Amino acid sequence: MGTPRTEAVDVGSRKNVSRTGRPPSSPRMERSALPLDTVLVGDCVAELAKLPDASVDLVFADPPYNLQLEGALTRPDQSLVDAVDDDWDKFASFEAYDHFTRAWLLSCRRVMKPTATLWVIGSYHNIFRVGAILQDLGFWILNDVVWRKANPMPNFRGRRFTNAHETMIWATKSADAKAYTFHYDALKAGNEDLQVRSDWYLPLCTGGERLKDAQGRKLHPTQKPEALLARVMMSSSNPGDVVLDPFFGSGTTGAVARRLGRSFIGVERERGYADAALARIAKVEPLPADALALPPEKRSEPRIPFLSVVEAGLLAPGAVLTDERRRYQAVVRADGSLSLGDLVGSIHKIGALAQGLPACNGWTFWHTGGGGALKPIDDLRKSIRTAMAAA
Repeated sequence: MGTPRTEAVDVGSRKNVSRTGRPPSSPRMERSALPLDTVLVGDCVAELAKLPDASVDLVFADPPYNLQLEGALTRPDQSLVDAVDDDWDKFASFEAYDHFTRAWLLSCRRVMKPTATLWVIGSYHNIFRVGAILQDLGFWILNDVVWRKANPMPNFRGRRFTNAHETMIWATKSADAKAYTFHYDALKAGNEDLQVRSDWYLPLCTGGERLKDAQGRKLHPTQKPEALLARVMMSSSNPGDVVLDPFFGSGTTGAVARRLGRSFIGVERERGYADAALARIAKVEPLPADALALPPEKRSEPRIPFLSVVEAGLLAPGAVLTDERRRYQAVVRADGSLSLGDLVGSIHKIGALAQGLPACNGWTFWHTGGGGALKPIDDLRKSIRTAMAAA
């Protein structure tokens, strides 16, 4: 992975940066060249227009929330809250914000590969508008994921509930995009063999991870925690993939991408943020390849019918299978079915009927081993797959 770098783009003063999706008159980059591990400084729509079609594997977008703050916010002790009041979060109207949202979403959609997905994070101020526009533009929403903050900022005025979460929308570029990346098995293995839910409990970015300026103040008001981006990337991208962040900010996406063996492309309109992000990313040590290797997804493994186990001589017709607690006994038939008394059916059907359940995974329910140590018949299927892989 190359050294992160900034692509110098002469965008002039802030007033020359477009917020409407109209590209400024700056030189266009050759579309054949993908600027990996680079921060492009300028308006996101203008800079994304320079990237090739269908060139990125994952998009993570943390756009302006359009918070519509009314005056300064103070704590009960009258100290000032460091709220988000920067110019980049201000829009003249909801109509202007919607126009901006459509422009950057269309730009992202163009550069997404057919198998790519997009994550966009927001609060109640903007996420519902973004979600509606996503659907209007043809994106297909897969999930909304709630980030529950372990340490949210309290509601100082006591007039509303504590705003303790943000929402992420995960989407493909169309309803027809079926081959997107999702590491279901790896996520489940890291979650004590339970499916990972759509509510993620993670703390805000604090401590040494938080970037500070020369005066010790927060460098960026909405810096996201690396744990959040790591979960996004590990769930929906692969080592070597290209991750695009059109609102790069403090560079969390780039730092996590570098650590996890992905490439990144960032776009950031504020030169100060871009420089600080690159300095941060340069200090990141990539993880070794063996720490990033993904286990094979069960869905991608070749289908092995139970009859193949019998035909391979791993189980002979007439062999007796039992469950792990030796409550039930079924006989293997020559055609690859099982018999349990008068009942005949597949390993799954007979396993379900034996337990009085609507469904059963026969590969893990039925065991072989006779009077000795029992092992699931899935071990026999695995031996066939291993032989196939070696052939």
